[in-house]
Order: sequence, then structure tokens, then C-alpha cells
Amino acid sequence: MSNTQRRLIVAALALAALAWFKLPHHRPGADAASATSAQAAVGADPAAPAPAAITRRVGKIGFTPCTLAPEFGTQSVEALCGGLDVPENRAAPAGRKIRLAIAWLPAKGDAQPDPMVMIAGGPGQSALDTFPSIANAFADLRKHRDILLVDQRGTGGSNKLSCKDAEDAGKPGAGKSAGDDAGDAQAQTPSDASVEADLAKAREAAQRCVVQLSKVADLRYYATTDAIQDLDDVRAAIGADKLNLMGVSYGTRVAQQYAKRYPAHVRTITIDGIAPNSLVLGNTMARTLESSLDRQFGLCAKDPKCAGKLGDPRANLDALMQKLRTAPPTVTFRDAITGESRSQVLTPAHIAGLARMFAYIPQAAGLLPLELNEAAHGRYEPLMALSNLLRATVGDQITDGMQYSVLCTEDGGELKADPADAHTLLGTEMVTTLQAQCAVWPHGVRPADFRTPLTGNLPVLILSGEFDPVTPPAFGDEVLKSLGNARHLVVRGQGHNVLPVGCVPKLFTRFVETADAKSLDVHCLDKVPYAAPFTGFYGWEP
Repeated sequence: MSNTQRRLIVAALALAALAWFKLPHHRPGADAASATSAQAAVGADPAAPAPAAITRRVGKIGFTPCTLAPEFGTQSVEALCGGLDVPENRAAPAGRKIRLAIAWLPAKGDAQPDPMVMIAGGPGQSALDTFPSIANAFADLRKHRDILLVDQRGTGGSNKLSCKDAEDAGKPGAGKSAGDDAGDAQAQTPSDASVEADLAKAREAAQRCVVQLSKVADLRYYATTDAIQDLDDVRAAIGADKLNLMGVSYGTRVAQQYAKRYPAHVRTITIDGIAPNSLVLGNTMARTLESSLDRQFGLCAKDPKCAGKLGDPRANLDALMQKLRTAPPTVTFRDAITGESRSQVLTPAHIAGLARMFAYIPQAAGLLPLELNEAAHGRYEPLMALSNLLRATVGDQITDGMQYSVLCTEDGGELKADPADAHTLLGTEMVTTLQAQCAVWPHGVRPADFRTPLTGNLPVLILSGEFDPVTPPAFGDEVLKSLGNARHLVVRGQGHNVLPVGCVPKLFTRFVETADAKSLDVHCLDKVPYAAPFTGFYGWEP
């Protein structure tokens, strides 16, 4: 596979990162926190150029022209950008303020009075940065409806809380996915003493991050409950009585919590990759990934060309992981970013992180049977090159400090490592590492009804991908049970974040226009194809 092909695949994964959970972890060499972006968000630089003149006001907020452009991908979106100051701690309104970064995308024609709000995933992603990757899914909706984007506090331009070391960030191979530490531990079959030592390092790294970020933020006030109050402040400031909510992944938690607290200000809710309020983020990830991979690998077993040429992908994966735990090879490969030849030890960490991210997009996961067959024959270069490219380009899209504040406030006390997960790709280390970090991270107060499901008769459209490795369709079924005016659509053969797939954008637009999910004609979803597994490095065979 050429470097260009590898880059295209990872670019697709980078765009899909709009909706993936990246649990906090300890990264050797990246322990120090960088508070530069947070400081810039709270206090203006006196040497900075004067802000552009306001060209439009929406309610009380002034907006100026801007371009929303992601770090990865080629699509950009013209918008209007503004801001709103909100109290960091609402119990002390005279204290520190956070300026929320806001974007307004005016409707192409006459606009309805209730705008659409896209809520990004993570937790820890910027709505302004990630919207361009799925902007096409909103094209029909924008004909008669404005789009409102708000960077959740602690992300993007809203006092970003970054815990990445300034020198380490951006280097090839810097930053690891949540599955990497699990793989590292498996590679060494650690003793209890070494596990405790790793957990101690994780706690120390989190503590250093707390010390740095506490100079510019009170980390207790960056969780979902704070964010939904910010969103309602923005709603009131623009003069909108109701909002249409569209949440992706973690954004579905935000949407549900907002609708529970402010039902009178919600017109419709679309939730894609649903995380039920009952879900403890992190506890189920090892199991849901295993189920997703098994089902996606099953496509190869059903394809005579794939099975005959590449064998059993699951067996190949298990054999590879066992080899890497006992005798990890040193692999010489060409770096897809620099073009230079490099040598590196291939560990279970590389494979766990790669398989996990590929599972989010079945079109990318279709490459795994081929790559695993190559490894079964001693050819590890493609896997190593893909893993390093993935780490270098996808790993920095989550704001770690904000994610700690969300997870440690809302889930930390309920995290529980399941011994049955010990032999999965991700293992139990993700949970135990997060437990160690939350033990030292400041956390706020979670509302008493936080875990209760969203109820009532608000119009709700629930979207799931059949192969979603983190929020499977069963989660959507759970949420549906407590809603009186909702519908759950499962898009076959798809992974996490299905809004841009096939005819889903048109169904989404129709739902928002009518506020009636049950009347949707969804026969067009029958045309969504399964992704064919690759049987050669130039694609699948016809």
C-alpha cells in the first residue's frame, strides 16, 4: 500500500474522530501540561491585532466573518464568529469569566426561528473545528434553518484545557490512543509491582496537569452540567425560544442532559451514536470493540475470495497479539509523514490502537484482514506504518484536560475494571488508569438525577451504526424505551457516526422539518451497502 493510500485512510479516520471516545491515559514523555491555549482564551493578548468589525448581530451577540477549517481534511466552511462571556462558577458570578467561542451559519433562504445546534463528541472536541467534516450532512437543512455552533467550555476557543506537552505534540508517533497503554502492559506481561508503578506515573502526570491548568481554570466547573447552562445562556442571548439539537457520541449525553433540564426550549433532538445516561464511559469499551470486530471480520468469512485468500482474520489477530506479547519484532518501515526509513518494535499497543480506530469506519476496517494476513506471513511493515501515521495525525483532536473534568466528575466514581476484559484487545488498563487519574483530578458535583433516562414526548430521532464499536445499537434501544415520541434507525454495515451516510442526511432534514420521526419513509436505508473487505492493496476484487 502506498503512502498516499495510507494517508487517505487515516484522513477518513481523522474526520470520523468527531465522535470517538478517547479515554485519558499516561503518555511517557508527555506528562507536563501546556496551558498556553487556556491562558490565551481567558485573557486577551495586548499585542494581538484589533478584532474585526462586527457585521451582524443575532440577539445580543455580535458576529464577524470567519472560516471554519479543520486541521485534517480539505473542507472549510464560511461562517460568522462571535463570543459570549459566562461565569466559570455560577455560584460566584463576579468571579472568572469564560468567553465561549460561537459560530453562526445563516440559512441560505428564509430562516425558521429555531436554529440547529450541532454538539461535538469526545468529550473534548471543538464544535467549530469538527463541523466542516460533516457539513455536507447539513446542506439541505441549511436552506431554511440557521446552524449554531458553540465550543464547549474547555475545548477549542472556549478556554481550551490542553494537557499535552508543547514539545511532544505534533511529532510523528506522539500521543497514543486509549488502547495503547493496554497494549503496552500486555506486551510485557507486567508484575503487580510494575502495574502499580505505571499507575503511580499516571497519577503523577495528572497531578502535574492539574497544577498547570489550575492557573487558568477551576477544573471542577468543566463538566456536562456546566456546559448545558452555557448553551442555554447562548440560546437566550441570540433570542431563540427553542433549539433543535444534534448530538454526536458524547454530544448525545449533552443533548439528553440539556433536554432534561430545559425541555421547554427544545424542538427536536437527533442523537447519533447514543450514549445512554446510564452508561459509565469506559466500562464497556473493551467488550463492545470485541463484538464489533468479530462482526466485521465475519464479512470476510462470508466472502469466498476474502476467506480463501486471507484466512480467518480473528485467528490471525489473536495469533499476532500472542506473538507480540512474547517476542515483539523490530520492524523497518517507511514513515508515511517524513518518507524516511525507520525501525521500531511492534507491540500489542500498536495493534490495539489501530484495530480500535479502524473499527469506527467499516470501510477502513475492511483493510484489516489483508494487513493481518500480511503479518501472519512475517510482513509487518504496513501495520507499523499505519499505526504510526494514525498516532501522529489523529491523537491530538481531543482536549485532554476538559475530558478529565467531564469523566472524573460524571463517571470516575463508577468505573469498575471487569476481570473478564483482561484478555481483550483493550484489556482492563484503560479503566484502572482512569481511576488512578481521577483520584487526583478536581471534580465537580454531578446532579442527583444525572443517570435517569430522558423521558417525555419531545420528538427524538436516534441513529446507530450496526457495527458501532463504542455505542452499539443496543444503547439506542435502551434510550428508546423511555421516550414516547421517538424512533431508532440502525444503518446496516456502518460504524460510529452515521449522519453523513447515504440518505441519512435527507431523513435527518425531513425529521427536523416535520418534528415527526415515526412518519419517515426509511426504505432508502436498504440501499446502504456493506463495505467489502480488501483482498489486495489496491482495494477489493470486483
